[in-house]
Amino acid sequence: MITGYAMHGYAYQALDLFKKMSEKARPDHITFVGVLLACKNGGLLDKGQMYFDSMSSDFCIEPTIEHYTCIVDLLGHFNRLNEAYDVIMKMRVIPDSGIWGALLNACKIHGNVELAELALERLIELKPDDAGNYVILSNIYAQAGKWERVVNLRQLMTEKKIKKNIACSWIEVKTKIHAFVCGDTSHPMYDQIYVELREIGDLIAKAGYIPNVSPVFYDVESDEKSEMVSSHSERLAIAFGMICTPPGTKLLVTKNLRVCEDCHVAIKLISKVKEREIIVRDVNRYHHFKDGLCSCGDFW
Repeated sequence: MITGYAMHGYAYQALDLFKKMSEKARPDHITFVGVLLACKNGGLLDKGQMYFDSMSSDFCIEPTIEHYTCIVDLLGHFNRLNEAYDVIMKMRVIPDSGIWGALLNACKIHGNVELAELALERLIELKPDDAGNYVILSNIYAQAGKWERVVNLRQLMTEKKIKKNIACSWIEVKTKIHAFVCGDTSHPMYDQIYVELREIGDLIAKAGYIPNVSPVFYDVESDEKSEMVSSHSERLAIAFGMICTPPGTKLLVTKNLRVCEDCHVAIKLISKVKEREIIVRDVNRYHHFKDGLCSCGDFW
């Protein structure tokens, strides 16, 4: 239950349940994974550090790789990257790809090129064929305007025959699964989907939406970047769901990668202007969008 609350962004409910449980049962290392996940997903830095320290001081539980990953991720999100790196260096267990991946993702959020390069070096040693790690560093280079490094890194991927994972989103309508990729035109109803997408775009623009093209890591014009983000897979799935379900129906979309920053903003507004509850399950957690807000509190 604690982990379930954490996955859906209900951090305080998770911690309240932990407090009640601790009065009658002694928590173990698995319980603390859920607690730290709740702090991580809820952006509760002070509480996360407190619970991490109390594991060993109050409950004699030695942190495992899962606990360290949560605290590194939490510190990284708050741009305390040097502290996160120190935690990794002082760990009593060998850092795995999850630890270095958490640091790399934090470097992407805050644009730390130097530390990102170090994290990728370690990740290549552990998972040399994982395309996602190369792509994240490539994106960090692009954010910093280092287009030559972007080209060099992608050339390296080509030479190593490493292919980028394709973002895909799914939605179930009337017991049938419908899958979409970015810019997809393969669906039989793609004409109607794009009409709906444009109508949604007009509505959210009136509600104050301004495209954030930072998730597009190509050296192209701004209008092209805006077009790219507007046809991301999760938005196509949502548009299809709007067409094929009655007004007010809750939509559940699953995505194989992390939802991007622009789509997160757009979906919040879509939930408001279309008066729909939209749940997006990405690779990390559940996002519950309703009335222009998300359960993650914009921290993910």
